[in-house]
Amino acid sequence: MAYKFIVAMVKPDLTDRVVNSAKQVGATGATVIAGSGTGANEAKTFFGLSLDIRTDVVLFLVDNEIVEPVLSAIKEAGRFDKPGTGIAFVLAVAQTAGIESQLSKSGR
Repeated sequence: MAYKFIVAMVKPDLTDRVVNSAKQVGATGATVIAGSGTGANEAKTFFGLSLDIRTDVVLFLVDNEIVEPVLSAIKEAGRFDKPGTGIAFVLAVAQTAGIESQLSKSGR
């Protein structure tokens, strides 16, 4: 099987919604990492100090065949049509290890 790696940066209040939407179209799971950052138009200050903008980095390893529906579900659930809500991108995966045991547990 061939896989792709989807990385999505989303607002923490939308993380569960993004993960659940991706699972509904075939993703078997996700890894969520808490982070912080700022977008191009999002730098906010308070008395001259930059405010920390919280974000979650959500990682998905998916079969090539379901990349488009998963990415579409992430985009919709993450409300990416609104400025400053998040981004997602897809990376090629050259090799994997351990994925077979994860797929057998999920019934695939």
